[in-house]
Parts: sequence; structure tokens; C-alpha cells
Amino acid sequence: MCMTKSRQRGFTLIELIIFIVVVAAGLAGILSVMNSVVKSSADPMVRKQAMALADSILEEILLKSYEDPDPSISTGETTRSAMDDVGDYHGKSNALFIDLPAPLASYLIAIAVTDGSATLGIAAKKVTVTITHGAEVISMSGYRTSD
Repeated sequence: MCMTKSRQRGFTLIELIIFIVVVAAGLAGILSVMNSVVKSSADPMVRKQAMALADSILEEILLKSYEDPDPSISTGETTRSAMDDVGDYHGKSNALFIDLPAPLASYLIAIAVTDGSATLGIAAKKVTVTITHGAEVISMSGYRTSD
């Protein structure tokens, strides 16, 4: 009788255990990276919303007149519809923007209007709009010159 020993093909138990450990370590690394990406995925949205809000408010203010067209009325310009010049917005905050959509109500708004003449060399007012939401702070500035 001729007995030939045939080689069996396959993996040993030790090779399978090593393979499982390596794959598990790789999966754990990938999942931890995905977890941190998913946690911070809302941050760009908050930043974009804050930037859009700041840009919108800044544009609204810069479209107003440089000088007060009715200087006799120094008080009473407390609503957005009554504000007719850039200086009226100085020191204003969220209380002025009561018509914001509900998702933007948690953003804090601060507006500062200062003299920007030294920077530009001509009569100008510098408007800075600062939007804060949590740790995210966005500031945008623009200048309104006297025509």
C-alpha cells in the first residue's frame, strides 16, 4: 500500500487569532476617527450661519446714511425701521433683532460703530458686527464713508 500524505491547506489557529487582533485594532482606529469627525461636523454649520448673520447685519447697517438725516430727533430711533444712519446702531445687540428665525435666536449679536477716519484718511465710520455662539466668535468690519 502506498500511502502518500496529502498536505492540508488552511490557517492555523494562531494565524487566525493574529488576523482577528490586527483587524480589530484597525477597526477601532477607524471608528475613533469617524467618531471625532461626526462630533465636530456641526461646527462648520455654526460658523457659516454666524458668518451669514454677521454679513447680513453689516450690509444692512452700511446701507444706511453716514450722517443723521434728522438730527433733531436724537432719541426714539430704537427700532430697526426708525434707524436711518450708521451711528444709530452703535451698542445695539439682540434686542434690536427680534425678527430672527428661531434657529438663530441663540446667537449673540454685538454692534460697535467707531471713527474710522484715521485708518482710511477720509471721514469714515467703522462698523464691527460680532456674532457669538458657544465658543465660536465671528467678527466682520466694514466702513461707511461720507459720500
